[in-house]
Amino acid sequence: MLQPKKSKYRRSFRGSSHGNASKGTTVVFGDFGLKSLDGGWLRSREIEAARKKITYSSKRAGKYWIRIFPHKSITKKALGVRMGSGKGDIDQYVAVIKPGHILFEIGGVSREMAKQALDRAAHKLSVKTSFVSK
Repeated sequence: MLQPKKSKYRRSFRGSSHGNASKGTTVVFGDFGLKSLDGGWLRSREIEAARKKITYSSKRAGKYWIRIFPHKSITKKALGVRMGSGKGDIDQYVAVIKPGHILFEIGGVSREMAKQALDRAAHKLSVKTSFVSK
């Protein structure tokens, strides 16, 4: 699964994801893309599951690009631990998604194969998405 090699601070604030995406809103590398319609967090497990679906659905034809990366660390305290005594340990990494951001791109395949692959990948994600072309 994806996670940063190192970061300046081990634990991050929760933050907010208000507003629409200003960068990464157009298909650049491939011919077709998967665009987010909602905001939220995408876990690294979801990104990996979607990547596998794209690989298998496209039968390894063409090329795909992952336009997101899980930089944000999410902490969680162990079960049965009392309140206080600092922030919990890192549980998972997430990518912060804003509406309008391109999540995945695919190129070198037909429109039907790209739509099928990206639709199957969209089932693995926790945000609403749409299929877009260049």
